[in-house]
Amino acid sequence: MHMLPKTDWAHLIPHAGAMCLLDAVLAWDGRSIHAIAAGHARTDNPLRGPHGLHAVHLAEYGAQAMALHGALRARAAGVATQRPGLLVSLRGMQLDVEYVDRLDGHLDVHAECLHAQDRSAQYAFRVEHHGMVLASGRAAVIHPEP
Repeated sequence: MHMLPKTDWAHLIPHAGAMCLLDAVLAWDGRSIHAIAAGHARTDNPLRGPHGLHAVHLAEYGAQAMALHGALRARAAGVATQRPGLLVSLRGMQLDVEYVDRLDGHLDVHAECLHAQDRSAQYAFRVEHHGMVLASGRAAVIHPEP
């Protein structure tokens, strides 16, 4: 699949403005997504603290990749809008660095759907920089009734 720019999918997820951390989708299919993000080095990153962007915030990058994957799957299935999801569990989180704002270039954000139903989903995610894993973990999302 060819690259999907942010203009193609930004309206599909609830993250807006500076909180939409992903920049483009390099590839996706029914099971996984590979997105890129370059805003980790920006001084106006909304997750940045006084010492920089702590790696714990890479869980949000993973969660946004999960949300985007679910939205792309819904769009491909002809569903006009997907119910918003709530992150309810984060497990097995591993951080291999402390801060990421000094890294050059972009981050590679991967999410793999392990299980999905109408009301919930489970994903594994990892965030890499030049092939080195910075953070990884598993997350569960529920889609409550409106």
